[in-house]
Amino acid sequence: MTASILLYLGSIVITLWGVSHILPTKSIVAGFGTLSSDNHRIITMEWVAEGMTLVFIGLLVLATTILIGPGSTTANLVFYAAAAMLIVMAIWSAFTGARTSILPMKACPFVKTFVAILFILAAAL
Repeated sequence: MTASILLYLGSIVITLWGVSHILPTKSIVAGFGTLSSDNHRIITMEWVAEGMTLVFIGLLVLATTILIGPGSTTANLVFYAAAAMLIVMAIWSAFTGARTSILPMKACPFVKTFVAILFILAAAL
């Protein structure tokens, strides 16, 4: 029961974080000022790709929790893999976006790490 709660909480948090990453894409890209068409497309692609990755991780863990449940080898593999990816993304964010003055960008490594810890704890229970 506790593992499921941790997984549901982490899934919801990271999915919403991903959606909130995608929604302001137009204004984020506009904040870069005048860009070439190629640079505009690349920044848009990368910004949305990170948001989609976060949504995918959240929905994958959620689906695994609902369909398989915590505790099986397969489910734990999914939870540990999702946590590992979030930790890699948190480290990358800490060295890039978190070094800006934008508060949500500064929070990003902490949110990703928090959710990774939830997934690891749930898999360990």
